[in-house]
Amino acid sequence: MGKVKVTETKLKDVKIVEPAVFGDNRGFFTESYSKRDFEDVGIDIKFVQDNHSLSAQAGILRGLHFQIGEAAQTKLIRAITGVVLDVIVDLRKGSPTYSHWESYILSEYNHRQLLVPKGYAHGFLTLTPNVNFLYKCDNYYSAEADGGISFKSPELAINWPIDLAQAITSEKDAKQPTFTEFEDKNPFVYGEI
Repeated sequence: MGKVKVTETKLKDVKIVEPAVFGDNRGFFTESYSKRDFEDVGIDIKFVQDNHSLSAQAGILRGLHFQIGEAAQTKLIRAITGVVLDVIVDLRKGSPTYSHWESYILSEYNHRQLLVPKGYAHGFLTLTPNVNFLYKCDNYYSAEADGGISFKSPELAINWPIDLAQAITSEKDAKQPTFTEFEDKNPFVYGEI
């Protein structure tokens, strides 16, 4: 058995990554990222930036975010404390899964990571307090390339397990355009990213 298990998802090019975890009565040990082991399973991405966010309460909703143009990012994401419902939406026009979304539970307990390619919007809802959320990016953050769509977009009908009026979110995220409003200026084209 390899050190890293990769599972394809219903969304095109999205993968669940599960590094081996070795545990005993003291706790556990895992190599959360090894360039060599990831390359052995076909993930050959040069990550250049690590990001870390803390969400202090359950019910915090962040997203749906992405970077456009040359600053578009592939992300490898995980929760190291707490539990999140992670949601991604395929924004790549021409993709067989364009406008489709999926959700995944990422937690300190399942040690799962999610590989999110360029051209996807990403967000998450904290299901527990004190969520430490980490993600590697293959491109540097650019404020000029920052984009987002509303987590409330009715045309996407994302099944968030919370009354969205009760979600704790930023003012910026609360004012993002709907998916339909975004579509008119959508720069992502499948195969060109």
